[in-house]
Amino acid sequence: MRPFEELVAEAESAEIGGWGFTWLDGRATEERPPWGYARLLADRLGEVRSALDIDTGGGEVVAEAPVLPPRMVVTEGWAPNVRRARELLGPRGVQVVEVADAPLPFDDGSFESVSSRHPVRPDWAEIRRVLEPGGRYLAQHVGPASAFELIELFLGPLPEQRTHRDPAREIADAQGAGLVVERFEEARCRMQFFDIGAVVWILRTCVWWVPDFSASRYEDTLRALDARLRAGHPFVAHSTRHLVEARR
Repeated sequence: MRPFEELVAEAESAEIGGWGFTWLDGRATEERPPWGYARLLADRLGEVRSALDIDTGGGEVVAEAPVLPPRMVVTEGWAPNVRRARELLGPRGVQVVEVADAPLPFDDGSFESVSSRHPVRPDWAEIRRVLEPGGRYLAQHVGPASAFELIELFLGPLPEQRTHRDPAREIADAQGAGLVVERFEEARCRMQFFDIGAVVWILRTCVWWVPDFSASRYEDTLRALDARLRAGHPFVAHSTRHLVEARR
């Protein structure tokens, strides 16, 4: 394995943005939920006339769909991702709208389908409002305490934050907003990190995990983890996900 300093410097200079994780190939792994969200979304987009994808990142998941509806709109709040999404999806006629917070800038009943992979926080009232009657919401949400083995390695115990993103509360809120939840599934997926560069890169990418992260600030923690990885012990964490399908 290459020296600690080389791996960290490489990860600090590597490009980040969007939701493409190919930089981690061979350096980290993550199991995928059994339902195959990208395939489900592609099937849905091929069946409808209008669709909205919220918090689209760089548009990578929507781009996997071989067929898009005549009206396809995506929203994203982070400017670098907006630029990436426009580069990726613009040539396919997708409208990319920069939106940081609700309300969504669309008329009531604008879309037959609304979707999101890993929304920041689902605004159920807005989702219902922009869906046409009978329209459907399809999403994969991040669950509670996702990747917290890694997060708490740097920040220490976070008991209150472990209660966030409670799926039971989300379902109740969706129903309270007037949506009918028709499908709900949960998954806990194993993650493994094999070198310290992978850890640095993922913490730069998922900036909300360790908000004050920098390699220099957390050098002692990183060096201790690097020694563990060099001894042949991958760092194991678990992502949590839930699938939600609902109808207006």
